[in-house]
Amino acid sequence: GDAGSSDTYPIQAGALKKGRHCVIKNRPCKIIEYTTSKTGKHGHAKANITATDIFTEKKLEEICPTSHNMYAPNVTRAEYSLIDIADDDQLTLQNAEGDLLEHLNLGTSSKEV
Repeated sequence: GDAGSSDTYPIQAGALKKGRHCVIKNRPCKIIEYTTSKTGKHGHAKANITATDIFTEKKLEEICPTSHNMYAPNVTRAEYSLIDIADDDQLTLQNAEGDLLEHLNLGTSSKEV
């Protein structure tokens, strides 16, 4: 969704750090580099954030005053066991509760599975 939806929550730019998640250009990202710099006599400290999109691994950058709010995505991680790979590369996965997931395809996934 967009950065204003319940898929995200506000977080002050100064509270972010390497390894955390944030939203840059409406994309959920994992921070790989985070530095702060002081600007001028009356300027505000700025956060320089380099992050990678968690789905495409594309690198994105953001410079934001540390006192300003950014958004962070609500990220949940789930583990599945691989049950089968069909001839058309369709995956059959199973979670710990025994539920099957059958909508992923090796040929069309944006990231290696």
